[in-house]
Amino acid sequence: MIEESGQVVRCDGQYAWVLTERRSGCASCSSKKGCGTGALSEVFGSKAHEVKVINAIGAQAGEGVVIGIREELLIRGSIMVYLMPLLALIGGSLLGQALAPQLDLTNSDTAGIVGGLLGLALGFFLLHWRNRRWSDSDAYQAEIVRRRTGAALPVSFLPKT
Repeated sequence: MIEESGQVVRCDGQYAWVLTERRSGCASCSSKKGCGTGALSEVFGSKAHEVKVINAIGAQAGEGVVIGIREELLIRGSIMVYLMPLLALIGGSLLGQALAPQLDLTNSDTAGIVGGLLGLALGFFLLHWRNRRWSDSDAYQAEIVRRRTGAALPVSFLPKT
């Protein structure tokens, strides 16, 4: 299980919204000075992010908690995010090139490019559709694993604008 610390902002039934701080792995890396990722993480800095999670332990607003997500869900989601648009791009490009002679297009490269872009758009649409279906299912949600002991995170509860 992959875990992250956070603070419960609000609760609603079986769900809680937890405020976590986005961090990069650069703080523990020995080559952070000469790395482009380290430079980008300094430019963009850390940001607070609110996550909807299953509140299995009955945590209350203001409590420090540890949330977790199963590794296989993260791997499955990563594969979907990276491979679906890429495979749709390649498939659309191949389909466009194959259909170019039937459509009397003299330049099959243009048909391949247009087909690839249409395939990429279709891949992103399918990914968005799948994400909306998964977000409604509790099987794909992060959950509160335990209450956090120790120092609380410095969190300010400012209203969203």
